[in-house]
Amino acid sequence: MAWTAISTRNGTPPITRGGWLDALRFIVASLIILHHFQAAGPVPLAEALHPVFERGGFLLTNFFLIDSGYVLMRVYGGKVGRGGMSPGAFFVKRFLRVYPAHLVMGLALVALVLIGTAAGVGPRNPEWFAWNQLPAQLTLTQAFGVPGGLGWNAPSWSISALIGCYLLFPWVLRALVRLGPWTVVLAVIGLYLLANAATHTLLGYPVYQMPLGYGFFRALPLFILGMGLAVVSERVFIAPRLAAIVGVSAAVGLATVQAFDKHALISLGFISLILLAAGAMPVVRPSKWIERASVVSFSMFITNEVVRIAWFGVANVLIAKFALPTVVQWGLWGAGVAAAFVFAFAFHTAIDQPLQARIKVWLAQGRRAGQPVSGVAAPPVSG
Repeated sequence: MAWTAISTRNGTPPITRGGWLDALRFIVASLIILHHFQAAGPVPLAEALHPVFERGGFLLTNFFLIDSGYVLMRVYGGKVGRGGMSPGAFFVKRFLRVYPAHLVMGLALVALVLIGTAAGVGPRNPEWFAWNQLPAQLTLTQAFGVPGGLGWNAPSWSISALIGCYLLFPWVLRALVRLGPWTVVLAVIGLYLLANAATHTLLGYPVYQMPLGYGFFRALPLFILGMGLAVVSERVFIAPRLAAIVGVSAAVGLATVQAFDKHALISLGFISLILLAAGAMPVVRPSKWIERASVVSFSMFITNEVVRIAWFGVANVLIAKFALPTVVQWGLWGAGVAAAFVFAFAFHTAIDQPLQARIKVWLAQGRRAGQPVSGVAAPPVSG
């Protein structure tokens, strides 16, 4: 009975939009917004409710990085592994998926700071908008030891780190596909534990606390962990009923341990189980709403910090000028969180989606003309 619930026979459902994996991406993106906004209220949520609102940020980033490796391996692993897509083509596709939106939001934040300063309402914390920090951030090089990148749209460090992961993806893939599924599990877990031990020994802190300037070295073990989980998902069949039990149990376990402390490694195990369970659940009735929410999750991630800066730049002026009571301040905070969601959906619809459509046409024209972009025949860009 147990072997029929977990086996290496070919029966794993293909990755499909509109299901549990998409729902998880939207949920995590929503929690990232809440994490970034939690300290902007009259009292930080980490003080008023629970410290998890502050310390949980590293877990959300962990999920984001693991999920990126998992989804890319499930979607592109076969094509890249068979030679249907060159390493250069894969990198161009992924780079053009993330960089235009990042650049638009970076320049928008620069314009916001310049206009606000000219109007006499400059940033309350100008040290977070130092001009010498901007070049590394706009070029997405801040996660590779290049000086700069602090402040401004700070969460973009993880996008910078993922650029390096995209470069290494084809070679990591070649190593993983040569191993059996259970060997892959041991290898990716061992790699993360080794990275964690190395940072503890050499730097005095765990890998998830690596300085943002070395964010690539934090992201890579997690990205590879996600790739390894994808290999297991594709080669090991997990019965949907068992997957549901595992997923719910892991979610409850994650919430339970986080109620008390970080428990970083245990929490990482629960996150891995949640992803494996979600990937094993067949999407019987795909939801267009969930699919769209998942597609917008990237815009939610790349825009929420800029919205927070702009919204509370105005809200704090109003609070100080009119001595607004606490209840009104909480109302402004809640409206700011809602504005982050609204802006992300608007940005996706009006800017990111049209940009990606133009890039897709541009790349297609290059292929038809026999002139591959950047020396490779890059495939169309998608979400």
